Amino acid sequence: MSVDPVVRPGAGAAVTLRPVTGARLQDGFWGARQRVNRAVTIPLGGERVRDSGAFDNLRHAARGAGGEHPAEHRGKVFADSDVYKWLEALAWERGRREDDGLARSYAEASELVAAAQCADGYLHTHTQLTGRRRYSDLASSHELYCAGHLMQAAVAGRRATGDETLLRVAARFADHLAKDLPGDALDGHPEVEMGLAELHRETGAPAYLDLAARQVAARGRSLIQLKGHHGPGYRQDRVPVAEATTVEGHAVRAMYLAAGATDVAVETSDLDLLAALDRQWRDMVATKTYLTGGLGSNWYGEAFGGHHELAPDTAYCETCAAIGSIQWSWRMLLATGDAAFADLIERTLYNAVLPGVSLDGEHFFYVNALRVRAGADPDDLRAPARGRQGWYGTACCPPNVMRLFSSLDHYLATRDGDGVQLHLYAPGTVRAGGVLLEVETGYPWTGRVEIVVKETPDHPWTLSARIPAWADAAGVEAAGIDGRPAEPGGYHRVRRTWRPGDRVVLDLAIRPRLTAAVPRLDVARGQVAVERGPLVYCLEQADHPGVIVDDLCLAAADLRDASAVAGLPADVVPVTARGRVHVHREDDGGFPYRTAVAPQDPEHAGPADLTFVPYYAWANRGAGPMTVWTPMHRA
Repeated sequence: MSVDPVVRPGAGAAVTLRPVTGARLQDGFWGARQRVNRAVTIPLGGERVRDSGAFDNLRHAARGAGGEHPAEHRGKVFADSDVYKWLEALAWERGRREDDGLARSYAEASELVAAAQCADGYLHTHTQLTGRRRYSDLASSHELYCAGHLMQAAVAGRRATGDETLLRVAARFADHLAKDLPGDALDGHPEVEMGLAELHRETGAPAYLDLAARQVAARGRSLIQLKGHHGPGYRQDRVPVAEATTVEGHAVRAMYLAAGATDVAVETSDLDLLAALDRQWRDMVATKTYLTGGLGSNWYGEAFGGHHELAPDTAYCETCAAIGSIQWSWRMLLATGDAAFADLIERTLYNAVLPGVSLDGEHFFYVNALRVRAGADPDDLRAPARGRQGWYGTACCPPNVMRLFSSLDHYLATRDGDGVQLHLYAPGTVRAGGVLLEVETGYPWTGRVEIVVKETPDHPWTLSARIPAWADAAGVEAAGIDGRPAEPGGYHRVRRTWRPGDRVVLDLAIRPRLTAAVPRLDVARGQVAVERGPLVYCLEQADHPGVIVDDLCLAAADLRDASAVAGLPADVVPVTARGRVHVHREDDGGFPYRTAVAPQDPEHAGPADLTFVPYYAWANRGAGPMTVWTPMHRA
């Protein structure tokens, strides 16, 4: 089934690449995740959203719209957005494979949303049920934030299934906003910009893009009323988007705004704005991104810190921020064609989004720290030390994961006037016009990626296959086919008149490697991380009985692939190494500091065998100490 993509730039958009409509994941690593998402996570999400009262809010708002006295609103002010994200996940799943149960759930929820809409198009159940004046507290009401998610769900419904129920609701709301939203009104949580831009692309209505552009241009002038201790940067209202040099404030808000601003930049051909966004992205990657691709180093405000403020144990790295990062990077990839954006998408997807849901699809992380210390017993349910939870009072992350996984096919490949580009590797097929490719691979466990041409036009075109930046020993087999040499961080390009049966085989030479941080990242000095292919690894307490992960260090750089470990799927490849375990001295005196000696006294560090597992898989065997960064033993 051919389904229009999540992001579909207009015919005149200033983009280098365009999404394909015929990519399909089949089996393999991500195929398995999509099956769990469909069979377990999405149905569970529907139950949890219903239990939260979000559906009841819509029912009560519908009765209120009919003149009956409304009931009390349940849940957060942004509860509507949980429904919309779940509906978007349902839509993309139906586009992948129709199902009577999915169709019935989608229809029931969509009709409920439509019934709750006011006669003039307005829709926000918290405002409708509490009687609060519309747009009177946009700093925290999330009215436009919810509208943006409604618009994205509506576009997904039409593109994936042809159903226009939500599209009519979203268009009426957007018409209302274009007509009645005060000129200086800005939501404290960006999101409507993406929704308006994509709704414009779907309907062709210029007013929607104009409003999105107005929202982006108004940022940075301290128009949002502030509460508490946060400054205007927390809500991206300190510096105009076109003038900013870095990202700041609440990480999810920053990513959603940047993604929406990129939509506006390409649709209006504002190359200065696009250049500013490119600078902000590169500064973020260079100074504010964790090894996993996670974003947000401060629990207070769920926010970015300063440059190189990337402590592993206090990392916030909200799952939603990682998803927002992928949304922004994908739009920048379409705009520029630069493989750096695809590299970050892959890193973030495997290591910052995937940890947000358990292997069984039933439990979630809101926060994704890179270290959990022994003895941690926080009261906050978001803390990784408490393990994944079945749901959260603020439940933005679980349905966000659902909609990304159900639409993941759309991020595999693109096309341009010269050919087809492959960005993410998974078993499946890619159709772009007259080209049909089949991809066979065991990625990310093995680096062999076989690309087979199944159908092709009879004129030359270019096949471009991304070589990840980490693949410094990549090789390419293409018997009788000339092409540019494979270079890490770019694309292996082959232009020719192809024939059915032609194939290009990538050998990305996946093997364990040690990674060190730049010196300015002082919290990781003297420590290393283990990576293997696109995956970041960690030490987990479950694999080291009798010792505490906090006391382990790496003694040698001879990393080795190992056989499966107990409690994790058989296809997971662990990495082993020789290490040391620090023995606490009896004369510590109860004070955690002592006179420095060099080198470290080896008699207080005994041998240990270390087992590293993929970071995304930790906490599936119970919560406990864990670390991505490991000290190197200096004997």
